Amino acid sequence: MTDQSPLASRKILIMATHGFEQSELEVPCERLEQAGAAVDIASLSTKDICGWDDDDWGDDISVDLLIADVKVADYDALVLPGGQINPDLLRVEDKAVALIRDFAAAGKPVAAICHAPWLLIEAGLAKGRRMTSYKSIRTDIANAGAEAVDEAVVTDRNIITSRSPDDLDAFCDAIIAAVVQQPVAA
Repeated sequence: MTDQSPLASRKILIMATHGFEQSELEVPCERLEQAGAAVDIASLSTKDICGWDDDDWGDDISVDLLIADVKVADYDALVLPGGQINPDLLRVEDKAVALIRDFAAAGKPVAAICHAPWLLIEAGLAKGRRMTSYKSIRTDIANAGAEAVDEAVVTDRNIITSRSPDDLDAFCDAIIAAVVQQPVAA
């Protein structure tokens, strides 16, 4: 008997730190796990990280491993939740930016929502791509050389971008579709 889950035997990494948009981490995590994937959370420390929910701090999330300890070969995709605080803290961390570059260079899906495309800009992945984001950073995307559009989700080669929590269904569907097309990680 075979497992009919679309992401059976797949491993997905979510990279985040304090101030991640609560729903932009939790919803993809839940949807990917429901589709059969194993999901790990990587951060700057192994201590719990706290989300941002609407206009105040949200819930804590357990961290599985340090960003510095991630092996790209072990994962099938990388998901980057937004929020204003989370990507702003991560984009100044060399190991976080290098990890994003490494996933992209390996041809693995890299999915960024809301303000997380800031991380794609920092990693040098925006130029020449078609991307979307939260409306307040679309100028940043355009200034980085991308075609900035206002759409629920955009997939350009292995980079997936989305605007906001309102688009989480389309974002998760795009991640699942991209991972299904990839060879299984080691």
